[in-house]
Amino acid sequence: MEEEAPAVTRTVPNILITGTPGVGKTTLAKLLCESVSGLRFVPVGQLINDHKLYTKWNEEFDCPEYDEDMVVDFLENEMGTGGCVVDFHTSGFFPERWFDIVVLLRTNNTTLYDRLKERGYAEKKITENIECEILEVTSEEVYTSYKPELIMELQSDLPEQVESNLNQIIERLVEWKQKRQAE
Repeated sequence: MEEEAPAVTRTVPNILITGTPGVGKTTLAKLLCESVSGLRFVPVGQLINDHKLYTKWNEEFDCPEYDEDMVVDFLENEMGTGGCVVDFHTSGFFPERWFDIVVLLRTNNTTLYDRLKERGYAEKKITENIECEILEVTSEEVYTSYKPELIMELQSDLPEQVESNLNQIIERLVEWKQKRQAE
């Protein structure tokens, strides 16, 4: 965690939606952007691929080994304007000052397995991701990288939870805006 963050002057918050692959980050992030004006979807994984923000390709897992500095440099200006809904499976390398709300999505392992299998993930990649969820790798990263008051941990097992999660985030957005107006 950063010691002293500069004063935030954003009028629209930045939101990080993170969690193990397959928990529903992209679905929730896109719905949030469609539901709230002034928010824009920032799919970090896609940006890494599209803009080659990596130094080498991991053949074993068939994915890029992204360069954290390249990703941060690429996003820095956009994040300063506010209104970004960042979707990525890891979060510890992002500057804490970027985010006003951090959403950690979780799902049970059976559901996660089914979702990753449906995506066509190799068995080794599925196992790796389920182990990350069991060992709470993403959760630990979030709780050691961001202040507790920024974090919302939401369960994402069932389709009906998507709407509930969306409403909880929108409620937090309203609270954030009210607090900013009172300052």
